[in-house]
Amino acid sequence: MSGPVATDQVYRWLAIASSVVAPITVITTLLFYFGYVSSRAQFRYFGIDVDTIGLSTTDYAMRSPAVLLVPLLVLALVGMVVLLLHVRVRRSPPSARVILLALSAALLVLVTGLVLLFGYFALGRWAAYPLVTPSLIGIGVALVVYLLWVPTAPAWLHRSEDERARWVRPAVSTLGVVVVGTCLLWATATVAEWTGRGNAAQTARNLDQLPLVILDTTERLYLTDGVTAESVLPTPEGESFRYRYRGLRLLVQGDDTMFLVPERWTPSNSTVVVPVDGTARLQFRFVNDPP
Repeated sequence: MSGPVATDQVYRWLAIASSVVAPITVITTLLFYFGYVSSRAQFRYFGIDVDTIGLSTTDYAMRSPAVLLVPLLVLALVGMVVLLLHVRVRRSPPSARVILLALSAALLVLVTGLVLLFGYFALGRWAAYPLVTPSLIGIGVALVVYLLWVPTAPAWLHRSEDERARWVRPAVSTLGVVVVGTCLLWATATVAEWTGRGNAAQTARNLDQLPLVILDTTERLYLTDGVTAESVLPTPEGESFRYRYRGLRLLVQGDDTMFLVPERWTPSNSTVVVPVDGTARLQFRFVNDPP
């Protein structure tokens, strides 16, 4: 293989590799991000900073598909409706008057979203704020950009007598895509956070379904949840474990730490952090379900 031919072949393979690697990198980053947001909200419910658990990038990515099911389903359905409407508009374009009315409605939606955005200090406590705000801004901008390209739109929307200003509409459309993408990330992150908290509440309602643990320690834990039972172990010579705790469940395990919670929720519950370094002894009980 000659030099120029070999060089062209190398560039061709590099182009193919970059076209594959870049999307995979973006997808992996998004899976990690949404998995992290969901896990952070989930474990915060139990008083745990997710960064102290030591979950890996793979762990977060594996947690994200369940979080993204609803957003992906909604996006697919909305995309189907938008495509059908687009075909209808192309076959029978609306009049310029209808375009102006639609543009006015889109601007009203956009302005409402911007009012919420800049009124964060006054309205930020509203529970639906982090979902409604990006949704309004994204929908408003998407409608404005789309209406700019409808053939029957008023001339002043998509034409310019000045040749030097022809770049304005494509530039506005590009910036609009950036805004819509940002709003989509914001809204999806909000859904991921709500999903994580919902999963935590579901777990708290069914703590008895977590793995049952018997914990032996060298020192008294002074637990005050009213659920965990403490007993004193006999201490023959050479035995260092003095206390046994029953009624604990394994919430999650990190690289070198286990996080245990009582098997029934109470207002005084706390998460017990147990290092896996030999200073504590754990037994995992079978599920009480005879084969």
